[in-house]
Amino acid sequence: MYVLFEEDGHFKAGTILQDSGTSLQVENTHGKRLKLKAAHALLRFDSPAPQSLLEQAQAESTEQDVPFLWEVCSDDEFGFEEFAREYHGRPPNAVESAAVLMALHSAPVYFHRKGRGRYRKAPAEILQAALAGLEKKKQQAEAVARMRDTLLEGRLPDEFAPMLDQIMFRPDRNRLEVKALEAASVDAGLSTARLLLRCGAVASSHDLHFGRFLFEHFPQGTAFPAGIAPQLADDLPLADVQAFSIDDATTTEIDDAFSVTAAAGGGWRVGIHIAAPALGFGRGSELDTIARERLSTVYMPGRKITMLPDAVVECFTLSAGQSRPALSLYLDLSPALAVTGHETRIERVPVVANLRHHDVEPLFNEESLTSSHGEDYPWKRELTLLWELATVLEAGRGKSSSQPQQTDFSFYVDWQSETRDGPGFVTITERQRGSPMDKLVAELMILANATWGKMLAERGVSGLYRVQAGGKVRMSTVSGPHEGLGVDSYAWSSSPLRRYVDLVNQWQLVATLRGEEPPFADKSPDLMAAMRDFELTYAAYAEFQRMMERYWCLRWLRQNDIGEIVARVLRDNVVRLEHAPFVFKVPSMPLQLPGSRVRLAVTGSDLIDIELDARFVAVLSEPSDDELSTELEL
Repeated sequence: MYVLFEEDGHFKAGTILQDSGTSLQVENTHGKRLKLKAAHALLRFDSPAPQSLLEQAQAESTEQDVPFLWEVCSDDEFGFEEFAREYHGRPPNAVESAAVLMALHSAPVYFHRKGRGRYRKAPAEILQAALAGLEKKKQQAEAVARMRDTLLEGRLPDEFAPMLDQIMFRPDRNRLEVKALEAASVDAGLSTARLLLRCGAVASSHDLHFGRFLFEHFPQGTAFPAGIAPQLADDLPLADVQAFSIDDATTTEIDDAFSVTAAAGGGWRVGIHIAAPALGFGRGSELDTIARERLSTVYMPGRKITMLPDAVVECFTLSAGQSRPALSLYLDLSPALAVTGHETRIERVPVVANLRHHDVEPLFNEESLTSSHGEDYPWKRELTLLWELATVLEAGRGKSSSQPQQTDFSFYVDWQSETRDGPGFVTITERQRGSPMDKLVAELMILANATWGKMLAERGVSGLYRVQAGGKVRMSTVSGPHEGLGVDSYAWSSSPLRRYVDLVNQWQLVATLRGEEPPFADKSPDLMAAMRDFELTYAAYAEFQRMMERYWCLRWLRQNDIGEIVARVLRDNVVRLEHAPFVFKVPSMPLQLPGSRVRLAVTGSDLIDIELDARFVAVLSEPSDDELSTELEL
């Protein structure tokens, strides 16, 4: 005697070895013995053999017309043997009964299970809804398969176009398009980003990184509303100075300029002039809304996204040949360069020159400053005087002028040139940080930010301050010392065209100077919110800039087919390229002293993950004792 039973959702059969009435000792088709409750036996039969019954019943069940079974069965609950007898019009054999059971069991949409071997037909309305759902799932599966095949062929499915950014940068795994992408990614053995790049979703790896940043931080795009213009004041006094700026070649938002005027009776009057967009629009204006949303200009190699519209920047940038609204800090200097007094004015400043680093630094440098036979050049007297003042100011802050030498890198991208990795030929230039020009600009900006921060604090006007205590720098609405700079108060105020914090502080300063109610009251929740948002956004922008600089370092290596590189060891197996700001790990490199120069062979680079693979070749030099001390300090 044999028995058919259900175990773990599957039908099985076996030989009855012992029947105790309430339970059965059964040997299944694999020779395993098990104990089965008698009530759990679905069908007892004498032939055929268990394995044969399962095979024959399975084959016969697939031939059953399930919709017909649903049509002919009663609306009441029924057992499979009972239904098999009605269906065949005679007592069925074991195979026929088992086949009906399997057919009923495999169609849960048509037949609802009510117990072991017992079923009830689904109501018509429920059945139609279920069948519609099955058809929908079938069509969705077919759509996923079709889109997957299209992706594997290297083409982008039409369905991707309306929501491409969403698919690439914030995929919803419940969407069919994302399911197709993930399936194709697995089949192709590629990441989704690489597969989309291969299919032409973006033109280049650069556009992939840039697109992700725009999707996260500029979901509405980078364009500005049309027709927005500031209200330029025409009653500002004109300063009796000749101002000049010092900037990088690519700078268009010229926030600061300087002037040097000989004072009657000896000494000088030095002007630090900061562009004043706060005089053209105020808090709550449409331009404020734009600046508040962006919070800062975004910098990256080859591109930038300005905080303010170009037309607005053009109204306030301190460009040569123009007289622009400015907030000016004047310093009265004795012949010995001691600051004997200072004054802040709201005025128009005539700008006569925009000096650029690459033009001036070959003439104005440490060597020329210490040489008695230096070449003459425009603005030499003014630059030299400002550098001497900067040296005095640096000493007054208690800072040493002999800081460790560090290199700054500048990236220039020619978008008209095509490379194998897409548009853009990059040039990386180096310059030593801490040059006389760097010191000149830095010290005068520190002085302006410290002076105006102290002015706000002393007059009880809220501002946004940079505070450093215990080595940690943070922003605050309350003035406090900045230990790293050696000043009692420090409020960013020198870049109002590029940073919202500086614009806010300029509004507060202008109101204070005019004796008006400041736009942001003490403990203003809007001021606190702006500070928090700025910190998060500014950090995100800075991280994106660092990432894109790393990206362009790899592009620089690839476009120049550089196979061997020289790097300097930072620690353990971490190195930094000697002529580009790229830090990475070299697992094959033996332990070296920090500061050692090593030669590496480039074995691969990845523009999607922004990674460089290199193999250690040789040690070129080890650091001197002084170099080792400097590296350990850094």
